[in-house]
Amino acid sequence: MSYIPLYRKYRPQQLEEVVGQEHVKRALTNAIETNKISHAYLFTGPRGTGKTSTARIFAKSLNCEKGPTINPCGKCPNCIDITNSTPMDVIEIDAASNRSVEDAEKIIERVMYAPVNSRYKIYIIDEVHMLSTTAFNALLKTLEEPPQNVIFILATTEVHKVLDTIKSRCQRYDFKRITTDDITKQLKMIAQKEGINITDDALITIAKTSAGGMRDSISLLEQLSVLGGEITTKDIDNLLGRLSFDILSEFSDKIVNSKPNEAIEILDKVYNSGNEPALIMTNLLDYFRNLLIVKTCEKDKAIELSQLNDEQLKVLSNQAKNLETHQILSLINKCSDYVKEIKSTTNPKLWLEVGIIDLANLTENTTLAKLQERITALENGSPQSVSAQPVKITAPAPKPSAKPVINEKPVEKTEEKPSEAKAPVSEPPKEDIPVMPTVPQSDSTNDISNLWARLLSVTKAPTNALLKQWANPVEITEEKIVIGIKNQVFLPQFESGSKRDALLNGIKELYGKEVPLTVRLSKPEDKAVSPRQSVEKTKTQKTVSAPKPENEHPKEDISLDEVMEISDEVTPEENMQNAEYAGQSDLVKMTLQVFNGKIIE
Repeated sequence: MSYIPLYRKYRPQQLEEVVGQEHVKRALTNAIETNKISHAYLFTGPRGTGKTSTARIFAKSLNCEKGPTINPCGKCPNCIDITNSTPMDVIEIDAASNRSVEDAEKIIERVMYAPVNSRYKIYIIDEVHMLSTTAFNALLKTLEEPPQNVIFILATTEVHKVLDTIKSRCQRYDFKRITTDDITKQLKMIAQKEGINITDDALITIAKTSAGGMRDSISLLEQLSVLGGEITTKDIDNLLGRLSFDILSEFSDKIVNSKPNEAIEILDKVYNSGNEPALIMTNLLDYFRNLLIVKTCEKDKAIELSQLNDEQLKVLSNQAKNLETHQILSLINKCSDYVKEIKSTTNPKLWLEVGIIDLANLTENTTLAKLQERITALENGSPQSVSAQPVKITAPAPKPSAKPVINEKPVEKTEEKPSEAKAPVSEPPKEDIPVMPTVPQSDSTNDISNLWARLLSVTKAPTNALLKQWANPVEITEEKIVIGIKNQVFLPQFESGSKRDALLNGIKELYGKEVPLTVRLSKPEDKAVSPRQSVEKTKTQKTVSAPKPENEHPKEDISLDEVMEISDEVTPEENMQNAEYAGQSDLVKMTLQVFNGKIIE
């Protein structure tokens, strides 16, 4: 007899021989026992998990001469034909090579014929997702209402590519990845029957490498069986081009201890042994993944997830003691990024070396304990740090020339009692300088002239120039501000418009809040107030001059400096407008203001 590959030789022939997939076996068994056979089934799942084998066993159970039964005899002609893949009434179709609408039409034509020598005519369409959309649509009606005694079994590894209209017409069974324990048990049974000398660790390594696929595991075991002698994990690593656990452990030691020079030396040895850059970085990624599992999980769960023996688990536990979880996660993220770079670049060795150096320098300054020590050292007096504790700084006493903050609220002074007041000590004046009489010092923040000067200083030009020339403060407090305008021509400009907005903004900046503003024409009883001092003088000067008698009115004219200041701040348009208004009646002035007119001679 010709040689039969192990994956074909040990293909399950009954439902109970299928490894794993307990939910699928139970459902199909109940369907056969209760005679609730559907007309269409959809088997989905990763490769090598038993989809096609289960479809054949199900067909054999339905068409067995002793059936329908969950235990087909395997000796009748129907069972033998299905086992040998030569049945007349069980048609297997590879959708990858028969994906056109013409192939679907051929299936529809043959469906109309009754089975020859079996109970059911069964179509097993493997990799059904490869059918074209037109082929799917051609099969829709047949799948929904096939002829009597016709069953469709569709198998696919990519169920998302199957049309929803197809999936809705089938009973769907999802095949899961086979666990490492189940694969290891099956491999051990096959190794004993075939006389293959292999260690348990090697069997576990094969099961982990297959990623949940039984067919891949059996194929790898068959490939290793030709080596002869005892098969170990080292043989598997050499065959697959993988790094051994000992090399990975030594490699990771250099990385986590921030020794890039020694890590590069190990990398040269590994690379010169014939290992591909992407494979080296992928193996490191898998090693750090196991390290993270050992760090975060209990021993029993770590053994289950990593499938490591006690000695390997001890090595990982010792490494995990000196690392924190966020450091391992950072290493995993870096490895993942460099795997992508290596696979997409034209110089993979360069990126591999860069990645190893980067990984070896990654954990040097990321330990939380070390960062806390550095922060503590910096807080305790390092000139490069800013203390985390608030430092209380005692403000020095204000000097006479210090400028007070404009937005600061007025501070009430407590007057000293006459009995407690000390007589001022003054030096005798010089003969050529007359002695000015001392007057009680008033609070500059409550002096309307000083407040008026401060308000003018925080109001933007040219509004402040117009106010200084044509306005008179009547009342300035935190509750109300009243300003009189000397000329009716300028009154509308402060009742609305940009000049009123500029004045309101100045008031808000002065008091830090909005204060009600009233602008009206000046009345005869209003006291004339003018900012005799500029704001700078008001801020620095502590003494004020003696108040003028009530019956003395301020001069209407202004100094030369103030005239120059106004002329600089007033716009040319306003100067021209003032010239046009000169000598005109109030009615003419109002008409010109309302209609923005000009006098043409």
